[in-house]
Amino acid sequence: MNVINSISQFHKLVGLPEPLHPLVSVVKVGDMRFTDNEVWGQFSFNFYCISMKSNVTAKSKYGQQYYDYNKGVMTFIAPKQVQLLDKPHDEIISQEASEGYVLLFHPDFLYKHSLAATIKNYGFFSYTVNEALHLSEKEEKNIAAIFQKIDEEYHHIDRHTQDIILSQIDTLLNYSNRFYERQFITRKAVNHDVLTKMEHLLSDYFEHDETLRNGLLTVEMIAGKLNLTPHYLSDMLRLHTGQSAQQHIHDKLIDKAKEYLSATNLSVAQIAYQLGFEYPQSFNKFFKKKMNVSPLEFRQTFN
Repeated sequence: MNVINSISQFHKLVGLPEPLHPLVSVVKVGDMRFTDNEVWGQFSFNFYCISMKSNVTAKSKYGQQYYDYNKGVMTFIAPKQVQLLDKPHDEIISQEASEGYVLLFHPDFLYKHSLAATIKNYGFFSYTVNEALHLSEKEEKNIAAIFQKIDEEYHHIDRHTQDIILSQIDTLLNYSNRFYERQFITRKAVNHDVLTKMEHLLSDYFEHDETLRNGLLTVEMIAGKLNLTPHYLSDMLRLHTGQSAQQHIHDKLIDKAKEYLSATNLSVAQIAYQLGFEYPQSFNKFFKKKMNVSPLEFRQTFN
């Protein structure tokens, strides 16, 4: 895998002059030229990358529907996030896109700013390309204006530059959060299909004794079967149901535990193993935390 360590190295790889600042850069998509396609087969950055593209002729399939890329599309990449691209212009950065911006900033650029801690709360940095943010025309104008302000500030660096750019990045992330929530809502039909599939997967996992083979069900397992990232699945579920993917799994675990305790003669240890727990003590602790009574105390209410 190719690791792109610095913003300066990125500039060189896409045919741009040295960045004006070693820890932050904003470039126009149309100015980039790719000279080494092998680098982009599998790669990661040691810095953050936020891109907005427009006028891309490709389409993206999401569920059973296709979404045009001819309006603004945003992607977010965190440091050390592995990217797998067939061609350099497929997703993250597009030579087909005549318009758009790519913002690059190193974690050190956030030093002593509140963003250094809060940026980890934005789950979309862990989304994959098929979970990109698709902007409406109005949203695209808002985002483009922020990129343009960062671009203007980037080109006359002084002692105020860092604070001004960081405040704009903060605004950019907050708008992106809002627009992702809008996207979850406007794709309600598609997301309903995801919810239905997830419920089937949860039921099948327990009904077909997969717990005995694979252990406790995890968010990663469910998300993988749905071709989504764990963060995207949890963020989408939280907006539509008020619960994360982990909470959905825990609810299913409790439902199955109560079923075993009330309708079978299995011991608590046997039920623990049946549900995928490695140790009965872990099951006891989990059940009591959720139900405020131990498994045995719960069973005794049926005697």
